[in-house]
Amino acid sequence: MSNVQKYMLLVDNDKTAAVATAQQTAHDLETNRVTLINVVQSLGEYINDESLTIRSKAVQYLAQVIDQLSSTFLSRQQVQVLCQFLCDRIEDGGAVGGLKTLQGMTRFNKDMAAMTFRAITEHFGDLQTRPQAQRLQIVDLLHALMSQYRTALKDMGDETIVGITDIVSGEKDPRNLMIIFSILRVIMVEWDITSYAEALFDSVFCYFPITFRPPPDDPYGITAQDLKTRLRDCIAASEQFAPFAFPQLIDKLDSTSPNVKKDVLQTIASCATSYGVTQLSNYSVTLWDSLKYEILNVQEEDLADEALAALQAIASRLSHGLTSFDQSSPLAIYLRPITKECNEQLQEPQHKQAKPAGQILSSLSRASPIALYLVVRAVMPSILTIHQAAESILKQKALLEVLIQIFDSAIAIQDTGSSSSLPKDILNPLELFKDRFFMLASQALMSTAAEEVSFRVMATRALLRLCSLRNFLQENEAGMIVQYLDEIILLEDSNGRDDLKNEAIKALVEISKFKPNLIMSITFPAFMARLPDYSPSDQRSYLVMLEGLARLSVERTISETLIRRLLSKLDLVLENDGSSAYARAILSTLYYVLSQRNLAADSSINTYYEKIVVGLINRVVSASMGQRPTTALNDELALETLGRLANLIVRALDQEKQQSVGLQIYSLFADKGAFLSIPDRPDSPRMQRMTMILSTWLMAGIRRANFLSSAGPDQGELQILLDKLVRHALIEDVPAIRNNLLRQISLITNKFLSPEQIFFATDILWKQSSGLIEAEKLTENSIRVIFWISKGLILRLAKTEEVLQRLLSLLSSESHGLVGGRGFGLLLAPDEVLSKENDATIRLLSKQKVFDFCIPRIAADFRQVEIPIKPNYLIALSGILKYMPTEIVVTEIETLLPLLLQSLDLKDQDVKAATIESLFLVSQESSAAAEGHIPSLINRLLKTAEKPNENVPRVRLNALRCLRTFPGKVKDSALLPYRYPVTRTLWEVLDDPKRDVRKAAVECRAAWLNLDEPDEED
Repeated sequence: MSNVQKYMLLVDNDKTAAVATAQQTAHDLETNRVTLINVVQSLGEYINDESLTIRSKAVQYLAQVIDQLSSTFLSRQQVQVLCQFLCDRIEDGGAVGGLKTLQGMTRFNKDMAAMTFRAITEHFGDLQTRPQAQRLQIVDLLHALMSQYRTALKDMGDETIVGITDIVSGEKDPRNLMIIFSILRVIMVEWDITSYAEALFDSVFCYFPITFRPPPDDPYGITAQDLKTRLRDCIAASEQFAPFAFPQLIDKLDSTSPNVKKDVLQTIASCATSYGVTQLSNYSVTLWDSLKYEILNVQEEDLADEALAALQAIASRLSHGLTSFDQSSPLAIYLRPITKECNEQLQEPQHKQAKPAGQILSSLSRASPIALYLVVRAVMPSILTIHQAAESILKQKALLEVLIQIFDSAIAIQDTGSSSSLPKDILNPLELFKDRFFMLASQALMSTAAEEVSFRVMATRALLRLCSLRNFLQENEAGMIVQYLDEIILLEDSNGRDDLKNEAIKALVEISKFKPNLIMSITFPAFMARLPDYSPSDQRSYLVMLEGLARLSVERTISETLIRRLLSKLDLVLENDGSSAYARAILSTLYYVLSQRNLAADSSINTYYEKIVVGLINRVVSASMGQRPTTALNDELALETLGRLANLIVRALDQEKQQSVGLQIYSLFADKGAFLSIPDRPDSPRMQRMTMILSTWLMAGIRRANFLSSAGPDQGELQILLDKLVRHALIEDVPAIRNNLLRQISLITNKFLSPEQIFFATDILWKQSSGLIEAEKLTENSIRVIFWISKGLILRLAKTEEVLQRLLSLLSSESHGLVGGRGFGLLLAPDEVLSKENDATIRLLSKQKVFDFCIPRIAADFRQVEIPIKPNYLIALSGILKYMPTEIVVTEIETLLPLLLQSLDLKDQDVKAATIESLFLVSQESSAAAEGHIPSLINRLLKTAEKPNENVPRVRLNALRCLRTFPGKVKDSALLPYRYPVTRTLWEVLDDPKRDVRKAAVECRAAWLNLDEPDEED
């Protein structure tokens, strides 16, 4: 049996075997076992059969054989013969695929391309009556010919244009249209279409606007936007379409559909960008007359934005090639009626059409330097005249807003790097009005009544723009603006509104980016002079100064200057016995400034280390030992702030420096033997023990490898240190010191113990938790040690199940179960010390592991324990869920909901808050689960919201927000029976003493009142 016979038998039932047969034939050809003539002759009895099906299978066989051949195997004559053969039988199945393969072969030439194209046009004039798959094959072949043999098709001239437009006319399938639009665009751009412009335009514009919506799960991934973009490219492809495109696009602007209007506006902008200046100028004024309605009578903001973009595109295109001002240029003719209209609208600047008029001027000004010049020349004298005559603040503010928009355009033009070959007056058209701009903006800021905050904010923005314009203001003029802004921040009373001060700080920050010398010479001295050298009476005043200085330290030179001056100021504060709050504020400012920099690459990092880490910490230690007077730095909160600052710097140190810090964690840079390690002296005076706060932050900042290398080769020192810290933590009664001892224990457990050394921690844990059986042997401190060691282990997923099992057994204790329940909230709580930034080991699956192990056991034990013990389990549950991702919680929602409902009955406010947050997630992510518990949920949430004496504002607020989510998430049929009791109770909550709670009650009540009202679309 020949291969062709095998193929004919297999093709319907076993396509894989049929393809293998074709592959075998191709292999035989390439190994000279058969010749191409043999293969073609073997088709004889099938190729001439009366049955189309049999003929199609035979041609398909030949096409698949060709497809398996190397692109260089066939000779030119063979390719020619095959091309003729397939073109003659192009309507038989498989021929088109064969031609697609053939045209990709090396020896296929332009004459064969022309033959193939003519075969298509001759045989497929009725293409739109064919099945979609066949049509796709044809357009795909045309696209291939257009890509590979464009010159051959172009040499065919009008025949190509007529042939393609006739074939594709009436196509509706989006897959085919994507290809057709690409083919037609090539013709429109590269062919001479003078005689066929209207026909080509009509062939694509008949699809405008695109209304296609892809079906759900569309495997082809073609979107309406894809089609719109391809069609838009076709419409904008040739300026010869202008007489047809613009009138029809303008007509379609009358559509009531926002989507259609948006499509029209985007197409106009695309055409304006593509068409020639001459053609565009014929329609520019007409387009303005149509587009202005969308802007001046704005109904949809996004449509107004698209119309503005179209106007700008027209102006940009008409600016092409202009190098000087010419009143008769197409751009000037286009802008003349626009600026006239805008001037008229701005006569009453407080009216609603004045603002869009300003937007029009701004958009046009961004088109080009020439456009900016023409706009400024046409409208600025009128605007300034109106402003001078304006008596009301409202009018002045509206005009100032227009000026700011024009200033923004001028800045944007400068940023584009437009040609400097233009005359100076064109490049800087605002120069003529500089003095008046400066005067009116300065007067608006400094001479307007203090209560006119919004107007003065606008003036601040205007002055910033004047500073931002390159080569516009003199240095002394920019300096005056900086002084004005300094005065606003330093001298004005905000009366509870910081809008103006915030705007002034923002302006100074921007100015610091391009004029840092002004900030350092004017602002820094002014701000630093107002920072007291001792304890200020008004805390707010120095906080404003420090915040302003911190925000101004954007540039490196400025931040380095600020750091030096703040350290000097801190020295003065400490010498003058300044307050702890003031010292903390300075340290916090230093922390903010340094956190904005890449300290690891900072050349000044060693200076910061010596002055801040070594210098300030040494000062604290000396004072604690009585060697110098106690200062504000010895305060607990100041030590915490200094620790954070030192940690930030230590993290950025190189290996050698970090190893040095590792040796100083407990001696704290004191002279050798001068300050003994606190873990060795747990009975030290309190002030000395408080330095453990600093030790914690230093330890946290050191990378694991550097800490271990600094500790020496004897890793047994870690075990000894851990034992000392635990013994100290068990007896320490000062919360701040105890908390830092526990943090260090957790740090060592999590970060510094190798897998082989984990038993150092687990031995302590098992020893301490051995008292779980005999609860009276436990103390609260030992429970704290247990949970902090457990935290370190769990985050690194070490002995997790054993640890959690011991912790869960604590919940059944009558004496310590409540403390143990609260401890579960610690396990997964984020901690600044035990963090990724500090190189702690935090496994991604640690939360999932805790959830999977604890939740089923808590739920099971809760059902069995006595009533007095149950709250312990609910508190533990809330602690676990508080930091659990939503996607993990919803997997066990059926188990959790009954427990969460009972948690709402507890008096513990933290537990209630965590529970309500969990319920909020449930209602958002799994409303179906909530539906089965609606009565209990509503009842408990209402009780929580209506009792201000029992529940803190945060809990009441969250309860209302949770209730608010039910309408729209839970079926109305499940909620309607409770509509009246809910709205009646919420009526009482409207009198809640807290404003945020009252507001949430209003929103919640409105949502429930609208339950039985259908959606607008229904």
